[in-house]
Amino acid sequence: MDQLVEQNLNTVRQQMELACIASGRHIDDVKLLLATKTVSLDKLHQAIQAGEALFGENKAQELRDKFPLMQQHKQAEWHFIGHLQTNKVKDVVKYVTLIHSVDRLKLGQALHQQLTKENKSMDILVQINTSYEESKFGAPPETALELVEQLCQFDTLKIKGLMTIGKLNATSEETRDCFRLLKKVQAQIKDRNDPRVEMDTLSMGMSGDFKVAIEEGATIIRVGTSVFGQRYLPDSYYWNENMRGDD
Repeated sequence: MDQLVEQNLNTVRQQMELACIASGRHIDDVKLLLATKTVSLDKLHQAIQAGEALFGENKAQELRDKFPLMQQHKQAEWHFIGHLQTNKVKDVVKYVTLIHSVDRLKLGQALHQQLTKENKSMDILVQINTSYEESKFGAPPETALELVEQLCQFDTLKIKGLMTIGKLNATSEETRDCFRLLKKVQAQIKDRNDPRVEMDTLSMGMSGDFKVAIEEGATIIRVGTSVFGQRYLPDSYYWNENMRGDD
């Protein structure tokens, strides 16, 4: 076993614990999701051997390729954390227990249609663009309430909370503002007391900013490079506006 993955995991866990202590939270209140984009199966096996079981993929093709080979690890749970095109919905709902990136009504409709065919439901998070960057996907914070209300019409979708990506190449305080805005949107939705909506999950924070995210209330952090090392593709490959494709 490559000791580097295990060492990196131990470092991340220690940083998580310190961030929880600093913000008066319990470590059990924050889940570590390992972002597996471009990560080899060998490294995923190593992460599982080191005690991790929650993984998130950004691309439907990678998810489809990796999932069958990971089936030997029954404890592994998969989430989808990237931009989801409507023509990839059928592939994704086969494999995951939570989709972090529902950001528009059209995607909700496509998910509902597919899930209805399969007689199943899906836990989802609504993605919000808290940094207002044009290069990011996600609904504007001002339309979050409206989008949640629209998605509520689909009984196959179980709204569990919100997701955001912090401002790229920003200071920690600029990033903190993004996370605080997501928390504010969460509070606004909770105030409506809609029985069809749960708002207990906040997916925010990645390798460069997860400590700040924990301090601001993250319940899931999405960490890849801090555990597996640098990827060979830039982050823009995973959420570039030019990749909207069918949308």
